[in-house]
Amino acid sequence: MADKPDRNDPCYCGSGRKYKNCCIEKDDSPLTSKLWMVGMGIVIILGIWFLASSLTDDNSNRDCPPGQTWSQAHQHCH
Repeated sequence: MADKPDRNDPCYCGSGRKYKNCCIEKDDSPLTSKLWMVGMGIVIILGIWFLASSLTDDNSNRDCPPGQTWSQAHQHCH
């Protein structure tokens, strides 16, 4: 959407209603764009965290008692 439609123009969403009765409030709301940006930031951060946690070699689950070794195949100490 290059130019914002006038209030009485048909809405660009295809609803057949006038812009002032359809999408004008959504387009003028700064809260909508801020929430979208915050949501995308959270999604990106969680994605990076999950990717990093799956790629790192976590040694905390390999702390076996003396005399036992970690079994990678079974994911527990033997």
